[in-house]
Amino acid sequence: MTKTDTRDIKSTVSQIKELEDCDCEIIRVAVPDRESASAIREIKKRINIPLIADIHFDYRLALASIKSGADALRLNPGNIRDKDHIKQVVLAAKDHQIPIRIGVNFGSLPPGRPKGQTNVQYMVHLAMAEVELLESMGFDLIKIALKAFDVPSTVQAYRTIAKKVDYPLHIGITEAGLPRTGVIRSAVGIGILLNEGIGDTIRVSLSTHPREEVFAAYEILKSLNLRQHGPTLVSCPTCGRAEVDTLALVQAVNDYLQNVTSPIKVAVMGCVVNGPGEARDADVGIACGKGRGMIFRNGKNVRTVDEANFLNALITEIERLK
Repeated sequence: MTKTDTRDIKSTVSQIKELEDCDCEIIRVAVPDRESASAIREIKKRINIPLIADIHFDYRLALASIKSGADALRLNPGNIRDKDHIKQVVLAAKDHQIPIRIGVNFGSLPPGRPKGQTNVQYMVHLAMAEVELLESMGFDLIKIALKAFDVPSTVQAYRTIAKKVDYPLHIGITEAGLPRTGVIRSAVGIGILLNEGIGDTIRVSLSTHPREEVFAAYEILKSLNLRQHGPTLVSCPTCGRAEVDTLALVQAVNDYLQNVTSPIKVAVMGCVVNGPGEARDADVGIACGKGRGMIFRNGKNVRTVDEANFLNALITEIERLK
């Protein structure tokens, strides 16, 4: 999701372009007022990925966003509850054949939770009630999200609704925090669900530039072997057995890989315990010893190099595979 004022078309387009360069595949923009909804028309002309209008409170903003060419809507049943208003939005979405995401957030649950229901059960209840309402209007271009900050609650909510519907699920941990902790919280929650086969689109929600969210999302997918995107660096954590400055070499290799887009696996290992095995398993790898290191390419030891040539030797082998 963009973190700009949608009314500022130039800044919003600029940020979306940055995200396109990171291989973001779909973008959501906030629509808090009519001017934001109108801006969608011009933003759409300048970007290359689908745009979702994020709507809260005012159904008329959804109608205006559809008119401006939004590719999909996110509606929050926690704050748009008038059935006649929802019907108007559904009819417009149906006419334009654009999907609606039912986005239930723990932080914006409406009053009226039935006695005896937990918050998780109430989230699922709200989503299912909205699904039934949209279906009663002959609309089935539906996607669902049930997000909370609490990982167990989020996982439980998605597991529950996944057994009830076949609609696509958009998954994520909402308001996950700053990158240092938010990435971990997101990886745990999203990772659990993806590993169980739950989830069709994902968003990592961090208090930082959205390109870090895209990077984190791809790393989660890569870690589960669901998507390959750019290089993967396997590196030694180092210990008392290391006889070279492994950390400096890892950092240098990581810096170089920032400009590599090929989905290759590179291993930088600091000793003879796991080094040869991990280096051999990678597309390109090095197992370092005292003053010398073995270079591997595609599982074969191709040469031994002096410590001063570790980085250049790795780069040479990587370039051969790009």
